[in-house]
Amino acid sequence: MTPIHFARRINAITEPAARLDALLPLLARFTFGAVLALYFWASALTKLGDGFFGFLLPSAGAYVQIFPHAMENVGYDPSALGLWHWAVVTAGTWAEFILPLTILIGLFTRFSALSMIGFIIVQSLTDLYGHGLAGDAKFIGGWFDRIPDAMLMDQRLLWVFPLIVLVIKGAGALSIDRALMR
Repeated sequence: MTPIHFARRINAITEPAARLDALLPLLARFTFGAVLALYFWASALTKLGDGFFGFLLPSAGAYVQIFPHAMENVGYDPSALGLWHWAVVTAGTWAEFILPLTILIGLFTRFSALSMIGFIIVQSLTDLYGHGLAGDAKFIGGWFDRIPDAMLMDQRLLWVFPLIVLVIKGAGALSIDRALMR
């Protein structure tokens, strides 16, 4: 069998998979939900302050996670930080709740996925420079290095990939976006 005949046979066998293209957004949302949604919600829960208005008054730990150097400089007293710090921490906390939810239900999916990619980039930069991991080669890792376990380069690329699929393809058939378009 020639290589051309072999390639044609393989294409004939795998061609039906191309018809499943419409499932790709649903599978991307499922993957995000199965792997990352609960991670982000658990992270957001650690940032809530006490009481009913905890979603407006983030915990000191939230400030430490997002602004570690600034918190160290003020003796770990969030009240010594300004309105801008509060706004960033509060918006970040809300984003960790809202963006995964909107992706899962397929509402404003392209915007939510793009925002989530931005969130992951900021999270990664905070890990690198805020938490001092920029010099840790094992944490950063690298692509094409045959070691797939680095937290930053390897893992975060895998986090972002289903989100890129959603930015490009939208939420798919089983989504609020599709229902709103009708």
